Amino acid sequence: MEAKPKTVLIIGILAVAVAGIASISLYKYLRGQEAMVQGAVATQSIVVAAAEIPVGGTITSQQVKMLNWPKAAMPVGQTFSSVEQVTGRTAIDKYTAGEPIVETKLVPKEGQSGILTYKIPEGHRAMTVAVDQVSGVAGFISPGNKVDVVLTTTTPGASQPVSKIVLQDVPVLATGQVIAQEKKDEKPVVVPTVTMDVTPEDAEKLAIASTQGRLQLVLRRVGDKEVSKTTGSTVKKVMTGVSEAEPKAITKTKKIVKSQAKSQAIEKEKKPEKIQATIEILRGSQKTEKTFTIE
Repeated sequence: MEAKPKTVLIIGILAVAVAGIASISLYKYLRGQEAMVQGAVATQSIVVAAAEIPVGGTITSQQVKMLNWPKAAMPVGQTFSSVEQVTGRTAIDKYTAGEPIVETKLVPKEGQSGILTYKIPEGHRAMTVAVDQVSGVAGFISPGNKVDVVLTTTTPGASQPVSKIVLQDVPVLATGQVIAQEKKDEKPVVVPTVTMDVTPEDAEKLAIASTQGRLQLVLRRVGDKEVSKTTGSTVKKVMTGVSEAEPKAITKTKKIVKSQAKSQAIEKEKKPEKIQATIEILRGSQKTEKTFTIE
């Protein structure tokens, strides 16, 4: 009977120890979860756009504001911690309301003037061509669109003009206007222009095409990357639906047939004709005939 109090005491001590260990483990777990939650909701005050900022626009203090942004989802690039840091800077790209202002989308402080030079991808060039209101898709082309370039010209020795797509899926960097005067006695006119993002090789093609005839731009659907393989069109092909290549193929076949017939006739003429001769032979009162073939 004396052993029972000792057993109860030992069990009580073990129960207290286990409860203490469980309490400490639970405390550490809860502190860890609290730290994770705090880390997930931790914020940093950065500058964001308070209203839409257009491309090339100079940022004013009314266009931006401070906002607490989650540290776990900070935007790529250098952000700003005060409105004064971005006031007076020029935007290279468009900003929407609530979008963080980052250094990579601003003209560098010590950089060249103008924003177009910063929008050209590495290894590419910006090239401007003049278009009219119709060939420029009636003014519906905007920076960021993709276009195909169609050339209509008359090739040397051809009796009719031909149209051909010379460049496809070309990004438009900018649109604008220039004042042109074709003749001295004519009044200057405003000519729409389109500046496109091209490779050096495509720039050479576009330069030649712009001197050979009329250029027209074909607006592409957003996301359309397909490269079409066309053979070009002429007036005859448009009106009849028959390309120039088909009649040429037929003519070539006829020439081959005529040539073969002519060769057979020549070979026939070269072969000598066979001549047959009959000779009568008299032997006494007997008479016989013998036929000879002479080639």
